[in-house]
Amino acid sequence: MKKAVFLDRDGVLNKELGDYVCRFEDFKVLEHNFPALKELQDRGYLLIVITNQGGLAKGWYSVEILNQMHVHLKQSYAEQGITLTEVYYCNHHPEYNGKCLCRKPGSLLLEKAVARFGIDASSSYFIGDRERDVIAGEAAGVKGILIDSDQPIGEILNLIN
Repeated sequence: MKKAVFLDRDGVLNKELGDYVCRFEDFKVLEHNFPALKELQDRGYLLIVITNQGGLAKGWYSVEILNQMHVHLKQSYAEQGITLTEVYYCNHHPEYNGKCLCRKPGSLLLEKAVARFGIDASSSYFIGDRERDVIAGEAAGVKGILIDSDQPIGEILNLIN
């Protein structure tokens, strides 16, 4: 079975703005994470993004803008020799759609990735800057690692075997 590092998006892979990133112009990739993610990939980890995007439900941005951000994110990492295997997002918001299973702290998106890519959850990690990321990871059998928003992932590499 494969192992993976699941990654939250805002505040982990791109700059945290305090609320939703609604415009492509405001989407800034955290380049300081390139070396750490390359190292994790070289250690055999798949890199998979799991992100809540409730701004879609609120109508604050479109799927087209979100896809533009994700294409840019994947290309930025690819230029550094890093493959983001997949980007999963929840487009729901509890105020607009009620509760769903895919919005973190729900674990459905992680469970989908585990099944799709044949991942050993017990050998995998979820790096996030919110407690809901850790809760989602642990609900899927993945070890959660809580970091500060925009913190370099290189500072916590020692926590990943």
